[in-house]
Formats: sequence, C-alpha cells, structure tokens
Amino acid sequence: MDTNLVIAAIDAEIERLQKARVLLSSLDEAVQEAPVPAKRPAKRRSLSANARKRIAEAQRKRWAATKKAVKAAPAAAPKKAAPAKKRAKRTLSPEARKRIAAAQKKRWAAVKAEKAAKQAPAKKAAKKAAKKK
Repeated sequence: MDTNLVIAAIDAEIERLQKARVLLSSLDEAVQEAPVPAKRPAKRRSLSANARKRIAEAQRKRWAATKKAVKAAPAAAPKKAAPAKKRAKRTLSPEARKRIAAAQKKRWAAVKAEKAAKQAPAKKAAKKAAKKK
C-alpha cells in the first residue's frame, strides 16, 4: 500500500471533521446568542411618604388604646370571678323513655308484620306442594 495515499486519505478525513466542527460550533453559538426573553422584575408597589405616615399614626392610636385598656383592667378587677358552673348532664325523664320505647316497639312490630306477610304466601305454596305429593 502506498503511504502517500494513506496520508492523503487521513488529511481528507481531518479536513472533513474540521468542517463538521466549525458547522457545529456555529450552530451552538447561534443557540447561545438567541435572545432569551428576560423576566421583568415584578413591579413593586410603593407607598407615598404621606400614606406611610397616616398608617403609622393609625397603628400608634391602636396600640395606645390597647395599652390604656390593659392599664385600666388590673385596677378594675381586684375581685375574683366566680368559677363557672358545670352544666348538669342532661337525662331523659322516665315518661320520655317510655314513649321512646313504645314507639320503637311499634316500629319493630310493623317490620315483623311486613316480613311475615311476605313469607306467608311462600309457606302456603310450600304446604300445597307437600300435600300433592
């Protein structure tokens, strides 16, 4: 094999790879140079000095009112408050319990009667079938 041909082939390959490298690097630069939409900083709302002054004054008035109430409270409250009464547990009267029990018995009687009415025709049919045999 001729060494000059091999060297020429290698040079041709190197040249082809360099062209590919230039092409790829130019694409990469184009991507980097593409304008990225910059986020605008959030618009901060600002108060005027006059508005801040009014807000501060209003807050001072509120604090003064609470401090005044705290100072007045200990002087007016030397008495101890009576302990809160516990509520007695609510119970049903015997008459109410009897009424509830009677109503419940009536409901169960109706359920049982309905169940018996549904089963009665089935029992009659079974008895008739037993008599025929």
